[in-house]
This record gives sequence, structure tokens and C-alpha cells, in this order.
Amino acid sequence: MATSSRQSALFGLNDWKTIYQTFQQADFRSYDYETLRKSFVDYLRLYYPETFNDYTESSEYIALLDVMAFMGQGLAFRDDLNARENFIDTADMYSEWKPGNKGGESERIIGNWMESRGNRHELVIATKVAKLSTRAGLAPANIRLALDESLSRLQSDHVDIYYSHLDDQDVPLEDTLSTYNDVIKAGKVHLIAASNYTGARLKEAAMISKANNFPTYIAAQNQYHLLYRQPFESDVAPAIKELGISSLPFYSLARGFLTGKYKPGMKIDSVRSEAVAEYQNEKGWAVLSKVDDIAKELNTTLSAVALAWLRGHGSLPIASARTPEQLKDALPLVTLSATQLADLDAVSA
Repeated sequence: MATSSRQSALFGLNDWKTIYQTFQQADFRSYDYETLRKSFVDYLRLYYPETFNDYTESSEYIALLDVMAFMGQGLAFRDDLNARENFIDTADMYSEWKPGNKGGESERIIGNWMESRGNRHELVIATKVAKLSTRAGLAPANIRLALDESLSRLQSDHVDIYYSHLDDQDVPLEDTLSTYNDVIKAGKVHLIAASNYTGARLKEAAMISKANNFPTYIAAQNQYHLLYRQPFESDVAPAIKELGISSLPFYSLARGFLTGKYKPGMKIDSVRSEAVAEYQNEKGWAVLSKVDDIAKELNTTLSAVALAWLRGHGSLPIASARTPEQLKDALPLVTLSATQLADLDAVSA
């Protein structure tokens, strides 16, 4: 099967072999290409690089990035599908928590990969500020320093979306938003968004931006999934609707619990196994069982159902993948019926 000149130029022969082998192993070709394209758009290109939170710059993870970019470029040798959008969401503090790390590891891996592939212009890059211990908070000077350091690690002159990773209430919103206004005018940032903000603070920020002609947060990123519905639904969701901004929830698959790999009484060797312990209870197993039932009805994966539930409630879910196989499970694009949505609402209430 021949490659296009565009694809060969982008990846090079050696990298192409890795891409093709990984692509074959994951068997992505069993999916309809148009469905794959729509999946990337609807999931904001389905890639959230928690892949690199706990890992080094190994060939396995570079290969996963290659597969993602490859699918966005040609979608399995199809040049007629011009699906170039690839969205990568990271943060300056990934993965400071791992012993020996200092933070910025994810950005550095992504930056080195983009430099080696020459594909920065093909991508939408989002990163965040405020949680890295050495660059904590949203004070103006800290934002400027953190941004420059992120840009250096990403080897880019701009960030497409820059998130406030938390709501720093020790710093006036006016100061934070004014600083974002400055860095946007300087061309270093295109858009801003907020993570872990309450509904009230999102509305307050919007009012300040409007009064001062500052840029506004275009999206909110909070934890939201079938097993964690509050306080998002009662507090953040109404504000998002009122403001007309987007919801891009993280942990959409409940740290992997909603993929179906966890079973009652079964111990899983996973980097997230301890984190999902809180879901391994009567309610959690009941939700998982209902997700499994619907997945069988639709002949799809549990991941696809969990993500479809979020889309059915107006969110654009961010799905994490550590391997091409996990990515494959998240790719099918399905729509839940009103009855299926209601059933999941009831069991997860």
C-alpha cells in the first residue's frame, strides 16, 4: 500500500514504518474513515496527552503521537479526506508528581516531537498555568514567566489555547485577564480558557472581560463524567450555558474505570488503579453494568458509550489514551437515544 508524497515528507521513511506497524497492530482500518474523521472533530481530535504524564520520551509514545497525526493527515491513505485538525491538551505541571520529575515533561516531549516532524502548523496546542510548584498561581509576572517557559519546551512561538489551571483567588481577576490581554496582543496566545472554576467565577470573569474589553474564557474544563456529576451539573453547567462557552470535561472515562477493564474482585496493574478505587462500589458497578448493556445494544465499546453520554449532555469530552488500543476503544462515534440517556442518568444519579 503506497504512501502519499505529503505523508512521506511529513514523517520520513523510518518513522513511517513505525506509524504503519502501530496502525496495523491497532487495526484502525476496521473503522469507517468518515466516522474516524468525525470522531476527531467531535472529541476535539480525541487526544489528551496524559499519555505522557508518567512516562519518558520512549518510542512507544512517540509512535502514538505519530499515529494520531497520521490519522489527522491522511486517515489511512485517504488523501481526499482533508482532516488536518489535531488537538493536543497538556499543562506545564505534567508530570511533576513523578519522582525525579520537575514538571514540563509532557510539553518537552510534545515540543521535541513537533520539531522532529515539522508539524506545529498542523496542530492546535493547549497548555495550562498555575499548578506547577515553581510557577504556581495566576499573578501577572508568573503567567508571563510560565508562558515563556512553556513556549520554550514546546518549541513554539505561540499557544493556541492557554488555560488558567485553577482559580487563584489571591490574584484579582482583572490582573489575570489583563495579563492574558497583553500576551494575546503579543501573539504568544490565541485564546484563553479556564479549568476548575466555579460557575460564579466564570460569570464574574466574563463580566470583567466585557467591561474592560479583555479576552474572555472560551471554554471550561472541569471534572465531569457518569460517576462525578456534581457540582458540575448544578453549578458549572448553567453558567456555561448562560455564557455560551464550551465544556471540555477531563477524566471523561473516570480515569479508565468506564472503559470496562475493571471487574469486581479483579486487581488491575495500571498507573491509575489506585485512583479508581473510589468507583469500585455498588453504584460504580451498577453504572458500569448499564454502560456495558448499552454498548452491547449499539455494538460498540464502553468508552464510546461513556463519551456519548457526555456529548448528549452538551459537553465535548476529552478522552485519555496510553496506547493505540485504548485510543481505538474511544474512537467509535455513537449517539444515545433519549431512553438510553435517561437510563444512564438514573443509574448514575
